[in-house]
Amino acid sequence: MKITRFEDIESWKEARILTKKIYRLSKRQVFSRDFGLRDQIQRAAVSIMSNIAEGFDGGSHKAFANFLTYSYRSATEVQSLLYVALDSEYINESDFQDCFDQSTKAKRLIGGFIKYLRNSNS
Repeated sequence: MKITRFEDIESWKEARILTKKIYRLSKRQVFSRDFGLRDQIQRAAVSIMSNIAEGFDGGSHKAFANFLTYSYRSATEVQSLLYVALDSEYINESDFQDCFDQSTKAKRLIGGFIKYLRNSNS
């Protein structure tokens, strides 16, 4: 399948699913009152999607790969913040694992895309 718009990118689709999950979890009453953590985890999740989209229009494979690297790092940040939410008892183990697994799925796809772009000529 040819990618003609950022919405066609599988890693963007998975990041979108993760972002929805993060927003759903962070709306819970106890979590929503921790403004710092709530805002940080939401921003990190949105950053995954945004950097994929922004990199898509970066003009070169090298530029796109750089944006994907930022996206990958944001996914790692989400994973770390999920531990804070779990340890603070804002989320349960099941919700933690669901979001952690979703972020891992996005990271795998992003990492594969980075390798592809770095190995291609353009």
